[in-house]
Amino acid sequence: MPIKIQQGLPAKEILENENIFVMDTLRAETQDIRPLSILILNLMPTKIVTETQLARLLGNTALQVDLELMRTDTHQSKHVSQEHMLTFYKTFDELKDRYFDGMVITGAPVEHLPFEEVEYWDELCEIMEWTKTHVYSTFHICWGAQAALYYHYGIEKVPLSEKLFGVFRHTVTHKNSILFRGFDDVFLTPHSRHTSIRREDIAACSDLKILAESDRAGVYAISTDGGSQIFITGHSEYDTLTLDAEYRRDKDAGLPIHVPENYYPDDDDTKTPLNTWRSAANLLYSNWLNYFVYQTTPYDLNEIPNARKSEM
Repeated sequence: MPIKIQQGLPAKEILENENIFVMDTLRAETQDIRPLSILILNLMPTKIVTETQLARLLGNTALQVDLELMRTDTHQSKHVSQEHMLTFYKTFDELKDRYFDGMVITGAPVEHLPFEEVEYWDELCEIMEWTKTHVYSTFHICWGAQAALYYHYGIEKVPLSEKLFGVFRHTVTHKNSILFRGFDDVFLTPHSRHTSIRREDIAACSDLKILAESDRAGVYAISTDGGSQIFITGHSEYDTLTLDAEYRRDKDAGLPIHVPENYYPDDDDTKTPLNTWRSAANLLYSNWLNYFVYQTTPYDLNEIPNARKSEM
């Protein structure tokens, strides 16, 4: 089934060229089907790249997805035109009276700052509180996961001695997790971060379950019992060359950076990297949409507050 996106969004042409089924608003509204309403709070500076990556994964399922993009009102992106932001993105004030089946909160390149010093922290806290009553399942990525764990459960992020950078092996810890249904015994996922969360801090919180982790990269996936909140510390949405672009950017800027681990063939950065995580990424998002959103969310989105209240 297709993903419904706004006519003119750059991701539409890219995804169509990849044979991913997309449809514009006019065509979707003529179908007698209620699509899943998915909201993305895109905190990444490379807005078009990130929205395309996520649309690719959300569109690769048997479900019709109605995609909405949100931006912060307290921070203005410098890496994309304001015309793009005004055309395709809405603010929290414009969306706060609506309900959504699911939401994705992305990472952001602000992990060097204490949470309270991030320019849009207060606005993000308001949004994260709002998700508890207006979103059926919220999927947090990398810094977005760290921020949500801190806001909801007081779990601190901790600095790493060097950047965790590369593609790492993971195993499923919670064997009955439906988020990882169909996964291989070992799967690969990219990471790119300077901070982490301690396993013992998560394990000490009775509201959270560790679903998957890595000997090298640490805890990878965490969820609440009902799946209303899911936290992913890596970047399964990354394209084949995303780590390459980050590596060359930092190297050209003279920043301390090592070759991404397990990424280039023979760790040779003159060779083209292979994508070894695409199938796991597609299955992760497909499982989230199918089992945590589609099969359990109320048909009437206005019933989400009552549905969530019954789980508490």
